[in-house]
This record gives sequence, C-alpha cells and structure tokens, in this order.
Amino acid sequence: MAIDIRTQGLKKPVPVAQYLFARLYEIGIRSVHGLPGDFNLVALDYIPKAKLKWVGSVNELNAAYAADGYARALGISALVTTFGVGELSAMNGVAGAYSEHVPVVHIVGCPSTISQRNGMLLHHTLGNGDFNVFANMGSQIACNTARLNNPAEIAEQIDFALRECWIHSRPVYIMLPTDMVEKQIEGARLDTPIDLSDPPNEPEREDYVVDVVLRYLHAAKNPIILVDACAIRHRCLEEVRNLVDKAKLPVFVTPMGKGAVNESSPTYGGVYAGTGSQPAVQELVESADLVLSIGALKSDFNTTGFSYRTSQLNTIDFHSDHCKVRYSEYPGVAMKGVLRKLIERVDTTKLSSEKLAPKVVNEVSENRDSTETITQAWFWPRVGEYFKEKDLVVTETGTSNFGIWESKFPPDVVGITQILWGSIGWSVGAAQGVAQAVKDMGEDRRTILFVGDGSFQLTVQEVSTMIKHKLRVTIFLIYNEGFTIERCIHGMEAEYNDIRRWNYTEIPTVFGATDKEVRKHIIKTKSELEKLLADKDFNDAKGLQLVELWMPKHDAPRALKLTAEQSAKNNARME
Repeated sequence: MAIDIRTQGLKKPVPVAQYLFARLYEIGIRSVHGLPGDFNLVALDYIPKAKLKWVGSVNELNAAYAADGYARALGISALVTTFGVGELSAMNGVAGAYSEHVPVVHIVGCPSTISQRNGMLLHHTLGNGDFNVFANMGSQIACNTARLNNPAEIAEQIDFALRECWIHSRPVYIMLPTDMVEKQIEGARLDTPIDLSDPPNEPEREDYVVDVVLRYLHAAKNPIILVDACAIRHRCLEEVRNLVDKAKLPVFVTPMGKGAVNESSPTYGGVYAGTGSQPAVQELVESADLVLSIGALKSDFNTTGFSYRTSQLNTIDFHSDHCKVRYSEYPGVAMKGVLRKLIERVDTTKLSSEKLAPKVVNEVSENRDSTETITQAWFWPRVGEYFKEKDLVVTETGTSNFGIWESKFPPDVVGITQILWGSIGWSVGAAQGVAQAVKDMGEDRRTILFVGDGSFQLTVQEVSTMIKHKLRVTIFLIYNEGFTIERCIHGMEAEYNDIRRWNYTEIPTVFGATDKEVRKHIIKTKSELEKLLADKDFNDAKGLQLVELWMPKHDAPRALKLTAEQSAKNNARME
C-alpha cells in the first residue's frame, strides 16, 4: 500500500470527519440534525464515534428549523445536509437562524474535489460544472464559509468556523467533499479546546463608554431598562439580571426579549412594543428621560409596525459589537464588557426613578366574559397560570407570537419565538429541537408549543420525529380555520387564507404513536380547558400531548390586530 507522505508528520492522525464531530461534541452539541444523502453518508458514519446522536428529520427544512430550536435551548447546534437538493431545502431555516442571531453549524456533504476540478456532470448539480454556486448562496446567510478542500488547512478552518459561529451567534457553512471525509489531519489539536471566549474590549475605550453611560444614568430622573432579543442571543442574560437586581429600575422586555427578565421581579413592567403595548407600559417607557436599550432588534413585528415613540436623544444602545450613546456611536465596544463595568461602578444612591413599573395586566379576571367560547383575550392570561418554572415555551408566527405577550412567565421560563424572520411552520420543527436539547442536557423540563392549524399543516411531519425520540412536548394546536395573521393583514374571507380541516388528534396515530406514547384532547369550551389545565397528569406528562383548541375564526390578539393594521399600511405605501 502506498504511503501518503503528507500524513507522515502528523502526531495523532485522525480522519477529517472524526475531527469535525469531535469538535462539535467539545463545544456542547450532543445531537446532530439533518438528512442522509449520498454525498454525506460516509461522514455520517463518524457521528456515533464522536458520542453524538443522529436525530434525523423528515425533511431538510424541518431539520433546519429543529437545529434553530436546539441552538436556542442549548447554545449551538449542527445540521448536516447533502449538496444542492438538501442544502437548498434547508436554506430557509438557516436564513431564519442568521436573521435572528442563532448559531447553527451547517455541514454540507458535497462531490469530491476531483469531480469539482473536472467539472463533472453529476446529479444534484445545475449541470453547468459550477460546484461553488450553492456555497456562494449559503455564504449570504453565514458568518463564515469553510470549503474543506486542502487537508493541510482543514483543522484550522474547522476551528475558526466554529469559533466564528459561537462568537457572532450566527450560522456557518462547512463544505465537506467526499474525498476529504477520511483524509488524515492533525488530531493533536483536539487536545487544546477551541477558545470560545468573547474578544475583550480595548480597556480605555470601554472605560470611556462606561463613564459616559454613568454620567447620563446618574443624571436621569426617570430611567428605564428595555431588554431585547440580542441580549439573549449573545449570552448577556447574567449581566442583564445583575444590572436589574442592583439598579432596581423599571425594566421592560420587547416581544423578542420575553423571558430575558424575571417577570416576578417587583421592577418588571411588562412587554413594550410601541402602540401594541398595554397603555400603562407605553406611557412609562415613552415618558422615560433615559432608556437603557440592551440588544435591540427593532423589526416591524417586534415594534408593532415601527410604532416606538422613544427618542434616540434619550437612548443608550448596547449591542454585541458596538454601543451607541444618544447620537454618538462606539464601534468595537461590545455590550458584555460595558455592562459588567457598569454594574460594578453604578452608584445606586444617585439613581432616580420617580415612576414605578406598572402592574402587569395579565389577570384572567380582566378578560373573562360570560360565554364558554375560548377567546384569545381570555386564553393567553389563563395559560400563563399553567406555566411552571423552567418551562420552554415555543410560539408560532401568528396569533401565538402576539398572544403570548399577555401571558405571565414564572421565573426561568424560556420564551422561543421567530418574530423577525417569521417563517410559518417554523415552530413545530423548533419545538422538536428544543425538546431534544432539553433531553440532551438531562433536564426534566416541559417544552410547550403553541401553533395555529395553518402553520401546523406546513411542518406537521416533525411530530413524527418527536415520537421517534420519545420527547416531552405538549402541543396546543389552535384550531381557527386558517391563516389568521394573514386574514388580519388582508383578505379576512379570502379563499387563499382558508385551509382544509384535518383530524388533527389522529395525526400522532398515523405517525405510529401508540396510545401510551401520546395523549390527545379536543377542547371547545373554557370549562373543558379549565379542567384540563388543572389535571395533574396533564401537567406532569412526560411524553407527547396534543390539544386541539377551538377558537373563533375571526378572533385575534389585540397586539396582532394593531400590528397587522400597520403592516397593511406599510405594504400599501407607494413611495
């Protein structure tokens, strides 16, 4: 057998795939999502060798959604698809992760370097000899693209890509040719973990920003704190909570930031989303003379159609890669270091807040009517009483994303939504990923999914994966006869917003679940729901539960109606 002189100098030769999957395990990943395809099959053989679990999904889009959910719950995730047909099917899900700052390692098995060099007319290609076209597409939704074509560079490429994925909290794209999968590279590098620490700020610049922030904060009469999505995505929750505990200022979250703050805190004031907020919340936030905005993502659905009435002159923005104090921007000064020093140096005796946070309006009694019909206004405050500490609550784009604003979260509840990208059907795959992450972490926590019937029909197959892996998921399927969020924007009675009625509670059985593996309920009245939510077995169930929840076709949460109205206006603008 011929000796490859390129491997003779290696201290600990290991195959590329073994190296890659060992690194995934090292950074905390325990399960890998994706689908098999002939260009990734040999690589998949190395997954169990790295002590990783292969989840497998029903299609690549669902796998990408699941990887998104897994990363939100555990911190980072991995997705494996095949070249062309597989990766393009996953691209929508990966784009959502990029849009919403979610770290997903997307590994694409592709044709050999020899086939690429010769421009061979292979299946899964466009037939034009261009083997980089899909990687070029993927590079638009990745913070790093690694083409593993040269064994001498592969280990460094992998390590760099994984660090970029973690630091920037966005997807990376790794292109793995079939003839590189078992090439030997230096395994001795595995003895040194990848450095995932955040790059430190330059001390003098950081100190200057902290001093400027303190000057404005100590002088303010009515300062408040507003926490948004990137505080969660860029791992600043400890800093946020320490600041809230020490400063004791009124604190609010945006819809995308829900769950970032302990809602049992006496200073918690509720969800701020411009005109979609409760009036008392809107009044206090917009009358503040200083807003400490942490991790803002001011998208239309996160702000009720850009309806904020806060002034940049009264705002200090903390972001993952810069800070902005009023109209002065400080590039390269990341929020984590600034917040830590701010917590150390803030003089609480100089803090002033003439207004206390309003009482959060989420009591069931305030929304009860005399009928048995389950309305959106009644349901969301009521389901907040069903939640328990450390639940993971996944809400679908539509009524659920907007209704959950009115639910109170107990401490350590994790809210998982996709408000910026807003891909209908995302939540079903994401819930599978979330529940898998919980299982991988060895924790006994409930994953609770709220999804409309229209959205559910797009990605229902992922219920099969939940059954396959015996995951603990409770699904509240809102049956209201179609795409309610679209109806509110345009076409209330339009045929294109209608869907076919399914026998929803029979779906787990079709997917092979036994009566012991799934509990099914059809709930049409408040009384029936009250009885179910009070049932101990329902609250403590360990497997899959599906609740078909009937709500009126034309009913929608107050915030959704306001946002949809503004969205329709934005869509209709001519200039």
